[in-house]
Amino acid sequence: MQKRLKEKALELLSNCTVTRVLGWKTGEFFYDLTPAVFETAEEVEKEFVYSGFSGANLSKYLIQESRKQGKVAVFLKPCDSYSFQQLLKEHRILRENVYVVGISCNGLLDMEKIRAQGCEGVTAVTEDGDTLTVDTLYGTTKLSRNDCLLERCAVCKSKKIVAFDELIGEQGEELESNRFDRVAELEAMTPEERFAFWREELSRCIRCNACRNVCPACSCEKCVFDNEKSGVRNKAIADSFEENLFHIIRAFHVAGRCTDCGECSRVCPQNIPLHLLNRKFIKDINEFYGVYQAGADMDTKSPLTDFTLDDCEPSIVHERGGVQG
Repeated sequence: MQKRLKEKALELLSNCTVTRVLGWKTGEFFYDLTPAVFETAEEVEKEFVYSGFSGANLSKYLIQESRKQGKVAVFLKPCDSYSFQQLLKEHRILRENVYVVGISCNGLLDMEKIRAQGCEGVTAVTEDGDTLTVDTLYGTTKLSRNDCLLERCAVCKSKKIVAFDELIGEQGEELESNRFDRVAELEAMTPEERFAFWREELSRCIRCNACRNVCPACSCEKCVFDNEKSGVRNKAIADSFEENLFHIIRAFHVAGRCTDCGECSRVCPQNIPLHLLNRKFIKDINEFYGVYQAGADMDTKSPLTDFTLDDCEPSIVHERGGVQG
């Protein structure tokens, strides 16, 4: 796939279809791939990288890139394409200035899971079908690829690319997913147990804002948490639950718009399972208003911005069911 994507990037630049390409390049480590814009063939040849660690969702960067002069090409994985289409619905991306290359995906890798299986001092990871060969300072280990996937990939909701100009690889389909299983476990806890769970998780937050900055649904030009008069601007970690309301408020802000891309948890340096907050809202929306997937199409309105006579009042007429999606 690396070779095919690089060839496509070079082709689009050489025939002037686009003036630049949005993809990935190596960061501090080989597994630390970061979004990057390539403007020349030389840059593509030297720095463009696609591997099992290309987890970064590129859709959010198109908010600014689509407003620059010229056309930008972007490589979108299936989950990225949902975020892209949701941003289109919100008029945050200028579609005419973007050339989308959809790429099939069999899941991305999580270095933390690789390390958790006893691989320290990793120097290289080679993929061969369902097997990973992990080279370390202390030797070589074989691992099952499925045991090393990012959480969102282990419970993938869809291999379908919902918006593209051309495809590389096969078009996929929506999948049966168990992504709400952990949410159901939390719902089964007592209120005191749930509070203790989230108090412990969120107390580790250092307010680096990585989750907010990477989230496609957090696209406000001026975030409420950056308001100097709000009293919550970039506060350091504090031993109070009020400080941790940052995450709860953010989850409310993206409710009905979150595509469950999992970027918030992927970039969290404290490994807080922030995606579970968003999935709780998604699960409730599915149960209260019918199954809804943000970014799945350009026409369906979010249940939270629409009204029908069949809408329920959860606390009055609704009995919690098991609707999934």
